Amino acid sequence: MHPLVHLAIIWTSVFVAVVAAKKSRLTPVLYFMFIGFALANAGILPEESGPFIREFAELGIIFVMFALGFEETTDNFLKSIKKSWGIAFFGAIAPFGITYFIVYQIWSDTNIALMSSLAMTATAVSLTMVSLRSAGLHTSAVATRIMTSAVLDDIGALVMVAIVVPIAAGDGSLSAAGIAFTVGKAMLFFIVVTAVGAWIFPHRLKGWISRVPFVGDYGVKQLLTVDGGKHAALAILLLALVVGLIAVKFGFHPAVGAYMAGLILKEEYFDLPQDELADSMPTASNAYLETKTIVDSAAFSWIGPVFFVDLGAKLIFDLDTLIRIFPYAAILTIGIILFQVSSASIAARFTGGMNWPASLMIGFGMLGRAELAFVVIDIAYVQHSILHADAFFTLMITAFFLNVAVPLSIGWWRPYYLSAMSGDDA
Repeated sequence: MHPLVHLAIIWTSVFVAVVAAKKSRLTPVLYFMFIGFALANAGILPEESGPFIREFAELGIIFVMFALGFEETTDNFLKSIKKSWGIAFFGAIAPFGITYFIVYQIWSDTNIALMSSLAMTATAVSLTMVSLRSAGLHTSAVATRIMTSAVLDDIGALVMVAIVVPIAAGDGSLSAAGIAFTVGKAMLFFIVVTAVGAWIFPHRLKGWISRVPFVGDYGVKQLLTVDGGKHAALAILLLALVVGLIAVKFGFHPAVGAYMAGLILKEEYFDLPQDELADSMPTASNAYLETKTIVDSAAFSWIGPVFFVDLGAKLIFDLDTLIRIFPYAAILTIGIILFQVSSASIAARFTGGMNWPASLMIGFGMLGRAELAFVVIDIAYVQHSILHADAFFTLMITAFFLNVAVPLSIGWWRPYYLSAMSGDDA
């Protein structure tokens, strides 16, 4: 299939999904994935996406994560870490443990159980945040806690992948130096991004940093005012890609870097003098709003949805395989839902200081499995042949059901959460 025909079919399905979501009052993400699954299994979309669609989908999730980070504030994120460590820790240990137990009982293979547990540990932050956005909760306290906890989970999962994969593949052994190096890279990445956001990005530099050559003279202000500010959207999207690429160098998914890039940008950076703005941006407020409109359109209308449709299209099954593994996937899905929601909710209540309605919303928001889960599955199944076909499809079905559970559970629990919060944290 020609890549442009492939893209045209996906964009058509996006329109169908949006209409269906509006009629049913569910998040479009659920329909994006379901339509991708249906079209791929009907033979309308290819079983394996070509390089163009794969890269387009990768760009889509980067834009989605940047747009979500752009709506959050750095201060809220950093403050939330202190109250999110328990959610991240217990919300990861529980699904890891139950996945290991169930998978080992099914196939009695330690390596398969370890890799399956890693795949089912990291939360799909993009799916959850888009679902919360559809419910009007993307700027709420629970959204910040979920995002912070999920990023911390991703860090832990990446560290474990670096440790476990060589052992499971028979290529290496546990090394204290290797563990320290991986943890150090993760810490360095967040330190670098935080430092850039705190001292280099601001256009009104203070203290010794203002006297540093070049750095002291140029910041986000100069980048946003190129050609009178007409290219502000290009500037910040370029920033998202650059920080995403930096994240890749540190071993992270580029979407994590894109979120951090959006996180360290502030609305005040668009508060520019009138004579530096283009005619199409007559006020600083309009400059920010117009740029945000462009970013949101790219992320949630025509680039970002490609990622979710392509994600659903990865599930290709024949009837015999489906019948054989469906009971395994059902047991694993139920087990993860019970342990994930209960562990994250209890942690949010007793280590994060949230009330029970908000704690349960956090538990539901931690159910999704996407980016990092599929990276781990790809490493274990395609690159190292640690997983066999039955284990691979079991994990794929489980991830699909968990992803479906996110918007459904958030939509179902939303009225109870809003009623309990009385508008204070909603």
